[in-house]
Amino acid sequence: MTALGRRALDHPIRAILIVYVASRLVALGALWIAATWFQNPAGVGHLDPTVGDLIGLWDGEWYETVATQGYPVPLPADPVTGRLTYSAWAFYPLFPFLVRPLMALGIPFTVGAVGLNVVLGGVAALLVWALFRHGLHAEPQPGRQRLALVAACLWCFYPATGVMLKPYTEPLAVVLVAASLLYLMRRRYAVVALLALPLGLTRGVAAAMGCAALIHLVVRVREDRAAGVAPLRGQRLSAAVMLVVTGLSGIAWPVFAGVVSGIPTAFFQVQEAWGQKPASGPFVLWLDWAWSAHGLLGVVVLVALCGTYLALILGRHGRWIPVEVRAWAVAYPLYLFAVVRPITSMWRFLLLDFPIAALLASVAMRTSTGESIVGHWRRRVAILLVPIIGGLVWWTCALLTYTPWGSRPP
Repeated sequence: MTALGRRALDHPIRAILIVYVASRLVALGALWIAATWFQNPAGVGHLDPTVGDLIGLWDGEWYETVATQGYPVPLPADPVTGRLTYSAWAFYPLFPFLVRPLMALGIPFTVGAVGLNVVLGGVAALLVWALFRHGLHAEPQPGRQRLALVAACLWCFYPATGVMLKPYTEPLAVVLVAASLLYLMRRRYAVVALLALPLGLTRGVAAAMGCAALIHLVVRVREDRAAGVAPLRGQRLSAAVMLVVTGLSGIAWPVFAGVVSGIPTAFFQVQEAWGQKPASGPFVLWLDWAWSAHGLLGVVVLVALCGTYLALILGRHGRWIPVEVRAWAVAYPLYLFAVVRPITSMWRFLLLDFPIAALLASVAMRTSTGESIVGHWRRRVAILLVPIIGGLVWWTCALLTYTPWGSRPP
């Protein structure tokens, strides 16, 4: 191992933060490229688009509306059909409300939101690393330590990572999800229940977290029985509370929207106005999209990609990842495919599926037949970074830019 590698393993927190800062600079460079050569002036209202213009586009405008004006009551409705239309109620409140104290100090919303996200992104990277190394045994295992460190660093360069330089909820969501999984592995069920509350006000992902918690409890009960001890001894009540609170957090915001508006299905009607189609049923829209685009071949490719991902998570390359994180890695994408229509925002949503980085690290660093780290893993990781950074630049230029008559949302 090189001296640089030894220093990184000896000081992993410092190493991850250095890589995280480097990734922010790369993402900022991608934003500059997108603003300089790809942003249509019509999308920003002047002839010289800047990085600042791109940072404030898309959902950031809606979160600013929430932070400055709150949520409209009564909910906006189409005057002809009477159906609810676009409104801020489609956006969860915790992140913009966290920015409000910064605004009270005189800091503009965008500056405060981006600054908060830069900090949250660094915390998220450290929590992701802590999750991956949590499964390490007591004795030193430098191979696995390297896997955890490289996986966290790869996550920092995820192609949609530029969204963490915008007023979006991804950094906060990753912090809450990763912290929840970490405390779940430590069997601190009351803390997981407490974290479920803000998670339910940040993103609609509590259902997937509930699945991960349930799988953890099933595995623990089996382990307790195998060890000859009473299942969940002394923690049955806290485990039950965790499941109940996690479930309630998943419906907290839709219920609140229904109570405030007087329309029980208000949240879902607003989501439908934004293009979601919950009435179509789970998974149907993705299969229909694949069939409409490429016929049977499209369906086969979609199923093959999902099958390959599951095989990696459940197979050798995912075996070193703690079971709770693997449960999240299965539950969260399935939840997305069940409730979200095929949209380009899926690239951003998968930022929360950070186990993908652990799979990439394992594929790049380990032998094809054994569990050991290959000697030339640094070269393989460096080669892997080339298409990842290329994807980062492509995603930023293709999706973060805005043209009024033809853009796709990030």
